[in-house]
Amino acid sequence: MSELRSKVIQLYKHLQFLGREYPGPNGPQKFRQQVRDAFLKNKDETDPNKIKALLAQGRYVAKEVEALYSLKKYRSIKQRYSQE
Repeated sequence: MSELRSKVIQLYKHLQFLGREYPGPNGPQKFRQQVRDAFLKNKDETDPNKIKALLAQGRYVAKEVEALYSLKKYRSIKQRYSQE
């Protein structure tokens, strides 16, 4: 059980770290609060299979946010070097 706990904490920290550059007005604060609320909502979960499913969902969200940042970076580079 402690193995799952450490993975949950690691995922939480990773998502909080990713949220620091979330786009939009109040983006970082809003994203971090949503992550916090999601983790608090499931804090009493004890079924290992359910916890693993929630971890998989969290990893999916992290990959989506990372893809969002890559796309944002690509668009800004393209905008800088494109001819108008």
